[in-house]
Amino acid sequence: MRTLTAALALGGIVLMATSTRAGSLAPATEELLQSSSYIYVATQRSDGELGSFSPIWFMYDGGKIFFTTSPGSWKAKRIAKGSPLTIRVGSEDGPTLIGQAQKTTDPAVVDAMGKAYDSKYWISWLGFFRPRSERVTEGKTVAYLVDLREP
Repeated sequence: MRTLTAALALGGIVLMATSTRAGSLAPATEELLQSSSYIYVATQRSDGELGSFSPIWFMYDGGKIFFTTSPGSWKAKRIAKGSPLTIRVGSEDGPTLIGQAQKTTDPAVVDAMGKAYDSKYWISWLGFFRPRSERVTEGKTVAYLVDLREP
């Protein structure tokens, strides 16, 4: 009984922390993150300038964005060097967010991304461009989670 009580209390703390973090974004931006098919992401070049904004598929959950990319992409190379992300939600002129991407190799996270993509993008449902944990494990794809903040 004590174990169950402790687990419920811990779950409530985690839920409160997640809700607080997700609640730090403007309600309109939060709604757009939940309904948009794309985010547009730019990384910072070595000269300090922003690269081009690229549309990417994503999953939004718990105040964080999750996405995948090719390990050889400029985005992946710049993220590896610590580049922050400038994110526009829904369109290239949508609300702007700043984020720091962290690699994730957790199969449960990557598989959850795959399921979310399946419900969001019809071509993923057919098996194309779907995040797969085995591709991340093999180094063929890089998966990221992004902590967000408004500028």
